[in-house]
Amino acid sequence: MRVTMIGTGYVGLVSGACFADFGHEVVCVDKDRAKIEKLENGEIPIYEPGLEALVAENVKAGRLSFSLDLAASVPDADAVFIAVGTPSRRGDGFADLSYVHQAAKEIAEVMKGYTVVVTKSTVPVGTGGEVEEIIRKTRPDANFSVVSNPEFLREGAAIMDFKRPDRVVVGVEDDRSRKIMRELYRPLYLNETPIVFTNRATSELTKYAANAFLATKITFINEMADLCEKVGANVQEVARGIGLDGRIGSKFLHAGPGYGGSCFPKDTLALVRTAQVNDSPTKIVEAVVEINDARKKKMADRVIAACGGSLKGKTIAVLGLTFKPNTDDMRDAPSLDIVPALQKAGARVQAFDPAGVEEAQKILQDVVYAEGVYQALEGADAVAIITEWDEFRALDMERVKSLLKAPIMIDLRNIYNPAEMADAGIEYHSIGRP
Repeated sequence: MRVTMIGTGYVGLVSGACFADFGHEVVCVDKDRAKIEKLENGEIPIYEPGLEALVAENVKAGRLSFSLDLAASVPDADAVFIAVGTPSRRGDGFADLSYVHQAAKEIAEVMKGYTVVVTKSTVPVGTGGEVEEIIRKTRPDANFSVVSNPEFLREGAAIMDFKRPDRVVVGVEDDRSRKIMRELYRPLYLNETPIVFTNRATSELTKYAANAFLATKITFINEMADLCEKVGANVQEVARGIGLDGRIGSKFLHAGPGYGGSCFPKDTLALVRTAQVNDSPTKIVEAVVEINDARKKKMADRVIAACGGSLKGKTIAVLGLTFKPNTDDMRDAPSLDIVPALQKAGARVQAFDPAGVEEAQKILQDVVYAEGVYQALEGADAVAIITEWDEFRALDMERVKSLLKAPIMIDLRNIYNPAEMADAGIEYHSIGRP
């Protein structure tokens, strides 16, 4: 089938490359000339394991191409996916749908024959209806259907999530679009992937509900971690004890500095606003948003306390800046709250991240960026682990001690064993463990 993907950001590029790998003919369209030129030269604008090779392979096979010209690719497409950004709107927290609306208008102006227009972007309930209204107003004669097909991609594991998903959710309002969407995802039937067909509103809400529930699990275990510290319990053992219950599950029960990234912060806030507008407030999600924001801001206090209550004149080594490993995404990362708070307390920060330094440099000022883990540790008074990259999991503790002025480690991801750290002569502080 012929697919046009509007937007070459994280969702659009990964989805386009994977659809091409299924055998479909895919054109990824973007207005950013520099981005398209880079993609045509084989340069990938985001860090995602395996994506560069996947793109190169499908470009070489002639199934994947990139273009600035929406008008040239939409008319021949069986399905046109809208995969543009929907950031939180400044001031009120609602999802900014201006890019979605503009894409809908531009699609309407050039579409020919029957076309399925698919919202892949994360959008509030009712957006599919708005897209349909825009297209109908722009082209009263158009023959089309609007479908909701939310993405459930984890940064760092996006290709696997697309090709081996837990489920695919598709919101349709007619049988013709249902058949086309089924054909697009037909390769997944070989894996017996459940494809959940529902109406558009249900599909749109499912995306927000899923992310809000996962954010709630993270926030819940973080609150349990705080309680564990008060009563002498171990949050990792609590998480294991409850996670083995099939009704609960073990995923997203890892205590840490709070959630960040491109999805959870904006999607929970957008769900809260949508619920308020519809006079159906989601008190649990409201609490999750408030608690998570406060948690990220409080993490610097743990570092300050571990260093004797003052950071004036001290140097803190920070390992990990991105919101999670295997991505260069800095959006709403805990480090964006922690690092400035450490600096405000008087600390000099020297940091290292395997993939996020280039993005971090655009946001975090007056930070010394190291080229490696041990360079970041040189002469520091303590080290704080913010992101659990694999290369931080087996540090040479003798070398760590030799580089630090004092053997103090604040591990906000619980990647080390407290007893083993004590044996190594490290003053070790973690989350929710004795």
